[in-house]
Formats: sequence, C-alpha cells, structure tokens
Amino acid sequence: MPELGLRLTTYRPRSRHARSSPSVLSAVRVERDHRHWQTTDLLLGLAVPGGTTARIVRSEDFAAAVAGRVLRPGDADQALRTVHRTLEELSNVNHNLTSWLTWQGIYDAWPPL
Repeated sequence: MPELGLRLTTYRPRSRHARSSPSVLSAVRVERDHRHWQTTDLLLGLAVPGGTTARIVRSEDFAAAVAGRVLRPGDADQALRTVHRTLEELSNVNHNLTSWLTWQGIYDAWPPL
C-alpha cells in the first residue's frame, strides 16, 4: 500500500496444526518510477492478530536504528506517524483488519485464500 506507506504481510504456518501468526503492517518508504518500486523497511510496524487489539512491534529494532543513526530522522518521523495513524484508524474499526482494508478501498479477502 504505497500511498499509505505500509506493507502488509501474513505468515502462514507450514503445518496445519501450527498456530497462525498475526498479520503485520510495516511502515515503509516507497520509491517508484514508471517500471519499478523500491521499498525500505522503516523497522516499525503493527501486529494485527484478529479478534484482539493491534500492537506496535519491532520498537527495539527501531530505537536501535535511530540511536545508531542508521535510520534517517525523516524516515524515523515518517515511521512513527504512519504507525500511530494506522493504529488509530484500526481502533476506529475495532482492530478488524478486513474492515480497515475495506475502509481503505481494498476489497480482496485477507488473508488471501
């Protein structure tokens, strides 16, 4: 979702008996031209487990990257704003990822079948 500065990832268990992991919305910087997209992970995201409250993840990696000046100040600010805006939007739809995606104009089933 380049216009939102987010990447949506779901992890599927290899075994049908294994627990499924929550979907993750990661803050990213997207650079695109007419043929290619390049994303840079901004090391901050939201785990959206479904049925429970979304939570901020990878904050330790983010803090270390900011402290070590690996992450530019503009990127760090973008990541914080993106994650907090998204968390607020998710809370408005009771942390339901499918409802949030629909509100964003994305109508495909999630997770994909």
